[in-house]
Amino acid sequence: MAIHFERQELANRRLATVAQLIARGLDGLLIFRQESMYYLTGYDTFGYCFFQCLYLGADGKITLLTRAPDLRQAQHTSIIEDIRIWADAAGKNPADDLCTILAEHGCKGCKLGIEFDAYGLTAYNWRRVETALDGFCSLEDASDLISRLRLIKSAAEIDYVRRAAELADDALDAAIALTGPGAFEGDILAAMHSAIFQGGGDYPGNEFIIGSGKNALLCRYFTGRRHLSDNDQLTLEFAGVYRHYHACLMRTFITGEPDCEHTYMHKASIDAMSACLEALKPSQPIGQVFDAHARVMDTAGLKAHRMNACGYSLGTTYTPTWMDWPMFYTGNPVVAEPNMIFFLHMILMNSDTNRAMTLGQTVRVTETGCERLSRAPLDLVVKSA
Repeated sequence: MAIHFERQELANRRLATVAQLIARGLDGLLIFRQESMYYLTGYDTFGYCFFQCLYLGADGKITLLTRAPDLRQAQHTSIIEDIRIWADAAGKNPADDLCTILAEHGCKGCKLGIEFDAYGLTAYNWRRVETALDGFCSLEDASDLISRLRLIKSAAEIDYVRRAAELADDALDAAIALTGPGAFEGDILAAMHSAIFQGGGDYPGNEFIIGSGKNALLCRYFTGRRHLSDNDQLTLEFAGVYRHYHACLMRTFITGEPDCEHTYMHKASIDAMSACLEALKPSQPIGQVFDAHARVMDTAGLKAHRMNACGYSLGTTYTPTWMDWPMFYTGNPVVAEPNMIFFLHMILMNSDTNRAMTLGQTVRVTETGCERLSRAPLDLVVKSA
């Protein structure tokens, strides 16, 4: 079987989830987030793009409702024993099957939590669930319940994150080696992915971001490739991934000679990163990390070119994004605790001059502060002909 955690660790996670259900007065949980299913059972699939739901009762019992292609997937990658299949058919509403399952678990008249904030529960599917369960039970939004438990990583999870960080460094090395005047973005991208896959890594939760020239100001993936010019800028945002655990890096490289604006923005990014590292401490709200970032950037006269957030949590995430809850923005009251994993990104985009500068790394909160997980220096990368 392809289960990547000890069964006892998975059992402990389910026990912790059950304890939270009881504390909230819930009789069970309807789980639609693939990350939650993986966390509790090891179940690994992209079948969540269709209708599927994992039920966890306050009595610890679990049942998975999914499609036939995921039957063996669940058997091979998870500890789930009770797997139900809904059959594809015209006019079929799998939520009716879910209601039948819940009735077997004695849920009629009960109060259940549900993960509304889930890519596996589209508005269309929610309408079907709402119709099928109308008058059967009451539902309460519990989208945050497992997400909060997932935030603090176990020792085994930290091992996977560290391996992911090593793979991210390998990808960065591959990118630096190929970057230079005339280099093709497609070759750089291919080398980065190759380094991760050859190291036993996985696909990321979203596409790698790569862009040069004016496109270096974009921090989302887009289609189209170009060759770097003699004097150019290349922005990369990517993740090393191992057992679905992510460790991200972000950099803007320069080909030719860096101009004074690039140098100034990089210095500000270094200073902002240092301020964020100092602010990210256990028992402190993470909103103050963004405030430290903003204070440095604004003092440097770069307020118009910075973002309104400077990072987020990382862990096991599935497409369409590797971004996890919570995010660094002003006033965020979530308190940092040891063994939380965060991606800190300093992003500057000047649309007036078409110059970009970025700097990002993954860190672990420790007992006293935080630890960089990358071996890569934060120096400005400059590649000449």
